[in-house]
Amino acid sequence: LSPSVYISFLTCTHCVYLGLCLSPLSLTLHLVSPSPFLCLSLSLSLSLSLSLSPIAVSLSGVEYSEVRRPCRIMVLLNPNSGRGQALSLFSTHVQRMLTEADAVPTLVITEHQNHAQEIVREADLSQWDALVILSGDGLLFEVVNGLMEREDWEEAIQTPLGILPGGSGNALAASINRYSGAPALLGEELLVSCGFLLCKGLVSPLDLASVHLASGQRFFSFLSLAWGFVADVDIESERYRQVGAARFLLGTLVRLASLRVYQGRLAFLPAHEEGTVEDIVEGVAASSFTRSSSTNSSFHSTSPPDSLSSSFCSAMSCGPVANPSPTHSTFCPENSAPDDHTLNTLHNASNNAIKLLQAGSHTTSMLKGPPDSLLPPLDEPVPTHWTQVTEQGFVLVLAMYQSFLSEDLLAAPEARSGDGCIHLYYVLEGVSRAALLRLFLAMERGTHMACECPQLVYRQVRALRLEPLSPQGAITVDGEQVEYGAIQAQIHGGLGKLISG
Repeated sequence: LSPSVYISFLTCTHCVYLGLCLSPLSLTLHLVSPSPFLCLSLSLSLSLSLSLSPIAVSLSGVEYSEVRRPCRIMVLLNPNSGRGQALSLFSTHVQRMLTEADAVPTLVITEHQNHAQEIVREADLSQWDALVILSGDGLLFEVVNGLMEREDWEEAIQTPLGILPGGSGNALAASINRYSGAPALLGEELLVSCGFLLCKGLVSPLDLASVHLASGQRFFSFLSLAWGFVADVDIESERYRQVGAARFLLGTLVRLASLRVYQGRLAFLPAHEEGTVEDIVEGVAASSFTRSSSTNSSFHSTSPPDSLSSSFCSAMSCGPVANPSPTHSTFCPENSAPDDHTLNTLHNASNNAIKLLQAGSHTTSMLKGPPDSLLPPLDEPVPTHWTQVTEQGFVLVLAMYQSFLSEDLLAAPEARSGDGCIHLYYVLEGVSRAALLRLFLAMERGTHMACECPQLVYRQVRALRLEPLSPQGAITVDGEQVEYGAIQAQIHGGLGKLISG
């Protein structure tokens, strides 16, 4: 594919992973040792000059293209994401890799909440061949919605997006790593693997969900929508951000100690109704569903310088116990201290914390985008051919459009890149704490459906509507807390572009 290749070895205690990446005039050998984590580079100049056309291939029904080379990349970095090490990770791991792969990075450090959203909304995108996010999933949420706010949104959203894990969640990075066929990785090993995939430059479709709130807001989501247990853990574990990805484990244990049940209604359009993917149901008898016809409440550049085993499942039972009444506590995220690293960049650092999307938000109300032909207004009933879950108690509702919920939780193992599907999971009241813990332990390997918990349901859908009836609670979209109330979403297959290797 190229007059030369970029050869990389990624080794760990369980496997050796070989990655190839396009680099027109250099052959580079990277050796990565997991403990301590060392990266040694040897560059050899090759006197080769050959002009090749960009490739376009189809693998497993997914169309891939290649970013142009040399590739002009804007790298958006949140210095305080995760444990505040993103800037250091860029300098030590990412910058050299991109340069040797003939990708010219310009580093932009976000200064405040929604800064990335503002940058990409006003940017002359013709200057850039790709936008790369080095942060957690939250910064990509800003970038996607900034692109969708533009008058030229239809062209802007075709800008290839790349993700490098620098936060605590890193779900999309873990998902891309899985789609490439690489072994599951964590931490800096995942960063290096995603860096190699980014340098390869293959671009695949990115599904985006259009999300509507009761206030009339519309925005776009690339990862997930959650209500109940998962949303509670995501928001409340912000206080543990300094421990990195382990924050979610801590948050899970805390929330299990006081399990909540939320009353609500759920309706969805099964994927098979549109003839796209097979509809899968696990766990709950068909009598749990009824067909509904009733009313529902409805980014000019300056260059920068030089687990737990799922076998634990068998030790726990899946039986129901009584759950406490719905309650809700509000926790304020703790801001990380500013990083003292210095770098010649366009912007300087400040915290980019999770924001609460509130009613009347100017940015969300500006959003353009394709029509949501599957969704009625929130104050009107869902179509009669939708499936509605009987009004009852839910422990969690989780809608996924990527495979990983965090870098160590394979929540939707059936999800594939650009499959045009929402992978919907929900757990009904009556599940025991032991059973719920069992499910989350199994989720590390994506084997939670094999636990055969009768309160767990999985469906593949094209659209959904969720109507919380409990007066208090939390809903998150891509890990961002949104206003609490009725919410609905529709998937738009391949609306965006993702550099996936």
